Amino acid sequence: MKIKLISTSDVHGYLAPTDYSSRDNVAPFSLSRVATVIQDLTREDSNEVWPIVIDNGDYVQGSPLTYFIARHHQEAAPLYSRLANCNHVQAGIFGNHEFNYGLDYLDLCESSRQYPMLAANIRDDHHRTLFSKPYTILERAGVKVAILGLTTQFVAHWEQPHHIAGLHFDDVVATAKRWVPKLRQLADVVVVAYHGGLERDPLTDHPTERMNGENRGSALLAEVPGIDALITGHQHRQLAVKVHGVPVTQPGMKGVAVGMITLDLTSEHQVATSHPEVIPVAAAAPSPQAMALIDPINNKMEDWLDTPLGQINGDMLVHNHLDARLHNHPYIDFINRVEMAATGTDIAATALFNDDVPGLKQHVTMREVMNSYVYPNKLAVEAITGADLRAALERCASYFILEAGQVRVNPEFMHPKLRHYVYDVYSGIDYTFDLTRPFGQRVVQLDYHGAPVTPDQRLTVTLNHYRAGGGGNYPMYRGDKIIRRLPTDMTVLIADYFAQHPVVTAKQPTNFQVRY
Repeated sequence: MKIKLISTSDVHGYLAPTDYSSRDNVAPFSLSRVATVIQDLTREDSNEVWPIVIDNGDYVQGSPLTYFIARHHQEAAPLYSRLANCNHVQAGIFGNHEFNYGLDYLDLCESSRQYPMLAANIRDDHHRTLFSKPYTILERAGVKVAILGLTTQFVAHWEQPHHIAGLHFDDVVATAKRWVPKLRQLADVVVVAYHGGLERDPLTDHPTERMNGENRGSALLAEVPGIDALITGHQHRQLAVKVHGVPVTQPGMKGVAVGMITLDLTSEHQVATSHPEVIPVAAAAPSPQAMALIDPINNKMEDWLDTPLGQINGDMLVHNHLDARLHNHPYIDFINRVEMAATGTDIAATALFNDDVPGLKQHVTMREVMNSYVYPNKLAVEAITGADLRAALERCASYFILEAGQVRVNPEFMHPKLRHYVYDVYSGIDYTFDLTRPFGQRVVQLDYHGAPVTPDQRLTVTLNHYRAGGGGNYPMYRGDKIIRRLPTDMTVLIADYFAQHPVVTAKQPTNFQVRY
């Protein structure tokens, strides 16, 4: 028998073939294109060729459409599970972004599913059905395939507490050590579907990121014998490799590709050979069946995106992302102004996220706001010390390196996953980086209200909830330092700001300098 493990991951709500930059945009990705590829890959379905489709998480959040459904048309939320049914998904995994709109909404998204959601390392104090299955066992022609579902254990570090009340995210390696031996007794083939990635280079085994537990795919394969195939996600990489002889896939993001692991079994139901691959979907036409489900709500959302909000006096478009991070930018300054107006603080920080942030055109619509501020972030006000602030700025300063006198991005923020969103720019303080100095010693000026910040000085700062919880390796920021949370999404705060300030002037900030 030939088993084809077909996987999607990190679709992030890009259901129709568009990036939403304009109403007529046509993008080479989307779940609708994925659906056509899956249809082709599952066309042969017999006792000799057995296709198994798995969605590996981060499915219901991340695009303007996901925001529109969650905030304005929750009656459309079952669309996600209906589309998964159309793709013949046989197991679903929770990604970290599945929790961004709360558990009631997540339950609604999955309300039409014909497949189990697997949550081996998620313990639920309330014993909800949604999190009750650690694994599933599928059987055909006497062959049994077990699928164990795991979610990155770092969810609790990022998510707002009320969104995951009662949930506990256990260590994925310890969980796999408990379950894989049992599954080996129950099934012929054991598959782990993990919404997490590889923390080590698959060829050299050298660490490729901080070993903080966010990604533990390499550890799973090094420490847990008996895994026949590993499906990964979360890092938005396209991977088709073998690690310790085990095939591993990761199919990128936004439905740009499909992962497939082919396992050839012997007559004794043992894995004889395996082959991982990533299949691009750009050449596939969008599935008419999928688009028939997507179009009604997508068309409403396109109308909403064209809603005018306000006007920019000056230039708030981001023409060079590295330059904006190096010298500050009117768009960054504007986002920080929105944050400070919403919270009443006079220090705020924001990231430019990744390099697809366009900024705002002169005539601002909801489309520009949603395309520039793509995360459903909420704000938190945190009480910190001057020492905390300096440590955070040193973390920011490590984003840059010098090569032959030229400023480059530190590879730590580029590989194995693009993480430009870890770098923040601050308003309300005056600060200077000296890139000729070693990491940890680069902040050479830090003033607040015209006076140097002292280590024990008490300050309040506005951050998005991800950063306020320490996300991005900012240990100086913690949940127990948060003194106030705002329940409103940043995109709504931006729209509200334009309602109060119909004309906004783009200002080039001068509070931040870099020497090199």
